[in-house]
Amino acid sequence: MQNVIECINLTHKYGKKLIFKDLNFTVQRGKIFGILGKNGMGKTTIINIMMGFLQPTSGRIMVLSEESHNLSPQTRARIGLLHEGHLAYDFMTVEQVEKFYSKFFTNWKKEFYYELMNKMDMNYDHKISRMSCGQRSQVALGLIMAQNPEIMILDDYSMGLDAGYRMLFLDYLLEYVHGNNKSVFMTSHIIQDLEKIIDDAIIIGYQKILLQMPIKEFVNSFHRYCFITDSESLQLEKNDIIKNFEVIKNKYSIYSFHDINEIKAYFKQKNISYEDLQETFMTLEEAFIGLTGKY
Repeated sequence: MQNVIECINLTHKYGKKLIFKDLNFTVQRGKIFGILGKNGMGKTTIINIMMGFLQPTSGRIMVLSEESHNLSPQTRARIGLLHEGHLAYDFMTVEQVEKFYSKFFTNWKKEFYYELMNKMDMNYDHKISRMSCGQRSQVALGLIMAQNPEIMILDDYSMGLDAGYRMLFLDYLLEYVHGNNKSVFMTSHIIQDLEKIIDDAIIIGYQKILLQMPIKEFVNSFHRYCFITDSESLQLEKNDIIKNFEVIKNKYSIYSFHDINEIKAYFKQKNISYEDLQETFMTLEEAFIGLTGKY
């Protein structure tokens, strides 16, 4: 498959503060790619570099075969961006704002916009200034789809959306992407939403990528094991076997890509005594926290 985005050895600093170093990932055409990470890990910085708003310290991002800091107007027109914000033209109506934006895009498909407005049962003469935050978000998302871009870049698309509006948009996004061979690069603070739609993802931690794999593979291969121990001197450490762990009194939870028999063998090798060792189910959000930690 053709890569529509390629991140190559990307490093960025703000002054002397290193944000991330030597990031590498690709986004394939027709796929929904997610970048997951805690606040302050550099997700929006990556998007700013991707759109050419920010020059990286070193490395590069290729978007539709052009370097991100030197995108041509023709290539920019093939990218739809939602950048942590809503519409500024709130004095307009649903219909007026569509007509306004349509003048700037040669490949405009207003049917994508109006289909989403109809799903919200939104009157075309409804002023944006009188909308809820979630409704404004849907208008912004509909306008991006109407641009008919090859790539949609959605920086925290869920801002202001309640559960119903989020599900409406995600259902519509899946239909839009798969029906039109579009590509999506997206971030969100609501991890559980992404489990249903992302094809591939990176999880970014402090200054580096912690993981890159299809999201279903991550959920199926990353395990949480719980056990009890009476050992007061038990000292666990993060390593290739134990990616993370939590302790509440004598109750332990460990996170690992290894199966339970390999964990038992590891405990035997380290002379770790335990009782009631068992695996417990995790959602994507729990697996994400298990890998990155709660704090």
